[in-house]
Amino acid sequence: MTWVKERQGALVTAGILVAVVVILLATGEKESLVIGVITGSAYGLLALGLVLIYKSSGVFNFAQGEFGTVAVYTLYLLHFEVSYGFALLGALAAAVVFGVLVERIVVRPLFDAPRVTVLVATAGVALLSIGVEIWFGEATVRPVDRSFPTLDRFTVLGVNISDQRLLLLGALVGLAILLALFFNRTNLGLAILGASQEPTATELMGISVKRLSTIVWALAALLGGLAGVLAVPEGGGFTPGVLTTGFLIPAFTAAVLGGMNSLPGAFLGGVIVGVVEAVATSAPIFEDIPGTPGTLLVFAVLLVVLIIRPQGLLGKAA
Repeated sequence: MTWVKERQGALVTAGILVAVVVILLATGEKESLVIGVITGSAYGLLALGLVLIYKSSGVFNFAQGEFGTVAVYTLYLLHFEVSYGFALLGALAAAVVFGVLVERIVVRPLFDAPRVTVLVATAGVALLSIGVEIWFGEATVRPVDRSFPTLDRFTVLGVNISDQRLLLLGALVGLAILLALFFNRTNLGLAILGASQEPTATELMGISVKRLSTIVWALAALLGGLAGVLAVPEGGGFTPGVLTTGFLIPAFTAAVLGGMNSLPGAFLGGVIVGVVEAVATSAPIFEDIPGTPGTLLVFAVLLVVLIIRPQGLLGKAA
């Protein structure tokens, strides 16, 4: 009984998800299910970075999308000079460097400031980054190649699955598992959690809280970079601020939906948001809703979940 009580939220969530999948398959929305899972994987990957920073410092990072956009721009520029593999590595390195610079130049001077001050600062970083991208790159659509050209590796429920989509799904699942193990099984991961809850005690143990902060921001930037270079090429092109304008709000929604202190919840929340958007776009019942029915339905689902479980589907109550 104790085991069931401790995992009550996860068990209820699993039951709801199974019921939703059965309903979608029975109503002919199988394509929406597959497309939603793929799209939601990109949201989940970005949400992992959001949860990582929030879990370690209690900060909502509005610059998370720009880590991915910088990676995409770097991939685009480097691919003219080097092979795609080296361009991909360079793009991820650029994202990590950008994340470290944001932490050292913006976040660290505000280390003892209220969290809302840091939140506003990260929003300023995002807006400044988009402005610089428009200044140097102009607001034009630029093409970016996929990592792998095959578009129909196999078909699932009538939807072609490309190698790029497989790579995105695999990266999300793998990283969610690795990060969960990192925070629960490694000394560094436990130190980061300890620093977020008791920074003074962590310092007294001889662990530099500021050094841990740099590591966390570098990891979050890497996750943002991966989201950019894996998700954006599937659309074929990008514009300034592509991840901030197109992915950040769904990723924030995914993180809150799954639980802001749960890395697996970020994965789950991303998939749910993707599926809800896909269903709202294709299902005839929503076609008369003006504007963007996907956004309306996503926030309706979020509101219901938070009323029932304020900590999110897989989050832990404070």
